[in-house]
Parts: sequence; C-alpha cells; structure tokens
Amino acid sequence: MLSGRATTVPKSADGPVEDMRVLRLAKDSAVKARAQALNQLKAVLMSIDPDLRELLTGLSNPALVATCAALDVDHRGEAVFTMRLLARRVQHLSDEVKELTRRTTRAVRARRPEILDLVGVGPDSAAVLLIAAGDNPDRLVDEASFAALCGVSPAEQSSGKTQRRRLNRGGNRQANAALYRIVQTRIRWDERAQKYLERRTAEGMSKREIIRCLKRYVARELYRHIQAPSRQPAPFCGLTKHRGFCDRISEPGH
Repeated sequence: MLSGRATTVPKSADGPVEDMRVLRLAKDSAVKARAQALNQLKAVLMSIDPDLRELLTGLSNPALVATCAALDVDHRGEAVFTMRLLARRVQHLSDEVKELTRRTTRAVRARRPEILDLVGVGPDSAAVLLIAAGDNPDRLVDEASFAALCGVSPAEQSSGKTQRRRLNRGGNRQANAALYRIVQTRIRWDERAQKYLERRTAEGMSKREIIRCLKRYVARELYRHIQAPSRQPAPFCGLTKHRGFCDRISEPGH
C-alpha cells in the first residue's frame, strides 16, 4: 500500500452496513450477558430455602425468570433478593435483544429487502453477510471472491485415487456460520434441499461434503443479491422460494 502498488479496495465503514455492525455488536453482548445472568440465577437457586427451591426447580426458563422477578424479598434473605435482581436483569436484557433485533431487521429491509425472501435467511444471518461484504460490495470482483471471504471456497484434498475437496477454513467465520445456519434450515424444511441431500448421499458423498457444496452455492446466490445492481452476475437458479437447483449443482466436486 505504501508503495502504491496495492490494488485491493478496502471495506468501507461509512454507510448503513456499519449501522448493522454496531447493532450486532450490542446484541451479541446482550445475549452473552443474558445467558450469564440466567446461569447465575440458577446457581443462586441452589442455596435458597428448600421449599422455595423445590417450587422453582421444575419451571422452564421463561417461567423461572418471571416468577423470580415477582418474588417478595421481605425477610427472605439476600439469596432471594439476588435471584429477583438477576431475574429482572434477564428481563431487561431480553427487551434489549428484542429492540436490537427489530432495528437490525429494519436496517436489512432498508438495504437489501429481497434477501429476507430467500429460504432460510433470517435478519441475523442476512445482517452478518451484509456486514462481511461491507458498504462497498462492488469491491468483490466476482462471486468466487465472496465465497472466499466467507470461507466456503473449496480446497483440494485429493490423494492418490481419491478426488475430493474440503471446506476452506479461512475467511470470515461469522459469515461462514451464517451460511451454515441457512443450509441447515433448508435441509430441514426445504424439499429440494432434502432431495439433493439424498441424491448426493447415494452418490457416496458424506453429509459434511454435501453441506460444503450447499454453502458454496448459497454464497453464490446471496452474492447476486448483495452485489450492487450494476455489478450483478448472470442469474443463478439457487435454492429460493421460487427457483430450483440448476444443472451445475449436480456436477461432482462442487
């Protein structure tokens, strides 16, 4: 860069995608803090009066939090007071998570609303992928560069007569996890994904390899929606609500 020979365009952080990033940052910390507070609440539960403990032990997490938040702490000791405090903290953090989720969804709809119409793509996964691409996704020259950015570009692992590829372990791991969640949702709920899984399993591919293939094709499909309109590649018939698999998805090794 100092010599002036670098040609890569850096990811900008001055647009709506940056707003999604800070919302995700706040939400992730709120979710972690909520889980920590809930674990602490259950730990304190073991040191209270046996009768009250037996009453609260069988409750689900939401019911436990609601019940503890409404406890009368008068003359019941510091443990019960602490449980009520932690329960109300969990409720407050849950409200934060809901508000941050609403704002994230609104930001995604303002930026790329069509992404949420794809099978298995929710607001959180969409936001993570948009954040990975940045406010200037046109810096990604093609869908292969986006796949490499998400860590789903195949890497050769052939040996002797065995011809196979493995997943690239580099790239943005949060984007990779988002693609994994999308694929898992499609395998569970989308009939076309289930048929593809059955067909490739019959061909001798392991489930891990099949998921790798699907993640790569989902990355290609999402690139078409994330990319600016002037830089869109040729349409790809990926797994959407209105499109089926294209012929290329049946090619060995993809």
